[in-house]
Amino acid sequence: MSEAEKSFAAAWWVVDDLVRFGLEHACVSPGSRSTPIALALRRHPHVRTHVHLDERSSAFFALGIAKATGRPVAVCTTSGTAAAELFPAVVEAFMSRTTLVLLTADRPPELRATGANQTIEQPGMFDGYVRASVDAPVPGDAPEEDRWHDMVLEATRASMGPPPGPVHLNVPFREPLVPRPVAMTASPPSGTEFTISERAEPEELARLRDEFHAERGIVVVGSMHESPPTLPDLAASVGWPVLAEPTSNLRVPGTLSAGPFLVANERFLSTHVPDVVLQFGAAPTARAVLELVRRAGRLVIFDQDHVVGDPHRKAAWTLRAEAASVIPEIQDLVDPRLETPWHKAWQDADVRARGAVDTTIDAWDEPYEGRIARDVAASAPDGSTLVVGSSMPVRDLDAYMVPREGLRVLANRGASGIDGLVSTALGAAASGAPTIAYCGDLTLLHDVGSLLWCARRGIDCVFVVPNNDGGVIFSFLAQQDLPELEELFTTPHGLDLSAVCTAAGAGHERVDRASDVVPAVERARLAGGVHVVEVPIDREENVRRHATVHAAVADALRA
Repeated sequence: MSEAEKSFAAAWWVVDDLVRFGLEHACVSPGSRSTPIALALRRHPHVRTHVHLDERSSAFFALGIAKATGRPVAVCTTSGTAAAELFPAVVEAFMSRTTLVLLTADRPPELRATGANQTIEQPGMFDGYVRASVDAPVPGDAPEEDRWHDMVLEATRASMGPPPGPVHLNVPFREPLVPRPVAMTASPPSGTEFTISERAEPEELARLRDEFHAERGIVVVGSMHESPPTLPDLAASVGWPVLAEPTSNLRVPGTLSAGPFLVANERFLSTHVPDVVLQFGAAPTARAVLELVRRAGRLVIFDQDHVVGDPHRKAAWTLRAEAASVIPEIQDLVDPRLETPWHKAWQDADVRARGAVDTTIDAWDEPYEGRIARDVAASAPDGSTLVVGSSMPVRDLDAYMVPREGLRVLANRGASGIDGLVSTALGAAASGAPTIAYCGDLTLLHDVGSLLWCARRGIDCVFVVPNNDGGVIFSFLAQQDLPELEELFTTPHGLDLSAVCTAAGAGHERVDRASDVVPAVERARLAGGVHVVEVPIDREENVRRHATVHAAVADALRA
């Protein structure tokens, strides 16, 4: 067997084992050293390959598929800086508990530390942000099939968790790299569940049951790898309100509709500080909700994803178990309560706040970012995926989204960067889910290379982009008073997004009236392909309107 045939056979064993563990998609970027892996991925009948020029975009595209499907996705690169390009997406995957399988081709060990071309120290390069890191032997240097099979088994078990996360398989090959045509046996997907569950101990269940004895409690739900759908029912049975972020995918009927506005109102919060907060998932996004958690008498964290969402170091104790199995067990143990004054006060205030928010923003004909977030989330068809960008979009969605069923919200909130969002959204769309992305203009431009590469490749995705010509979030932060605000922080770009879309081959429509946003999104969605619905926003007016909405809520609560 030639060197090239050994390399291809080893790559095939890796890919075939990954398929048996649930792999369906792989992202590949061009390169010579990665030829054996790229060919194995492309030729395997149960793997769909997505080719990307840029490895960084490729990794975020894979991240989007993995988040949308909940299954492992492979990313294949050649050696050198190509492998290093994966690092931003690896960090996000690690922090958001998403499974990526990094297949980085490498030069053989004898070429490392010799100044050989395109050779860097790749083994362990993602240490600290992967569940496992394996430096494979060169095919032929070790007992072949068993060693490579064990390598994949080790990595995939680590990636399952708990918690799940990315793994790195560094695979060195010697030249020649191109094998002659050869038939290989392909294993079918086995349907193996790509998760390992953690169970709660009886004493932990008893301790959690005791927490529900408090009447003045509240459930806060942040971003989670997988949220328990029965949690709102449990909270309702004990009279606790539920404050769920959209990215928890539990912003459903029965949860608070205007919770972030309520807790941002100091007058309301001062008389509604809970005795107990039961927090699920990551720490809250909104500063007001973080303050609610900080001021609570007691904080208990249900941390099934091991994210340690406790920036104030306040948690009395933490439970690490699969929430979907624990919630029904707890529901059988707690004593239901009739309507309590505590729960009624939150519900009544929520109705008043929601009414004030909607009445205020519906009166404005000019587009307002909060209304765009509300209307896009409300109008997305059942079964859709909404990918929301970091910075202001995810905060506006959290503040304004009305509870609903049938919508899945995804975001890169593990590390909360704006980078790679376009690729992530396109990856989610490539998985087959009807996809709308809501992101800022700088977020779109930061990852514009993915738009240029993917817009003509048969993907259906609508990007709704409020264009305020810069980073409006800094107008809400301490930097707003700096003389260097525009130069260093908001960074206005003055770019014509329609020209960018034309160059990419993407559709574009500019919308200047608030009532026209949803019809424009629907036209773009029905047309198919990649489209950008641009909504120009006056940055200073947008800041004033945020204050106006909060004032309207305050008036409603006083009434």
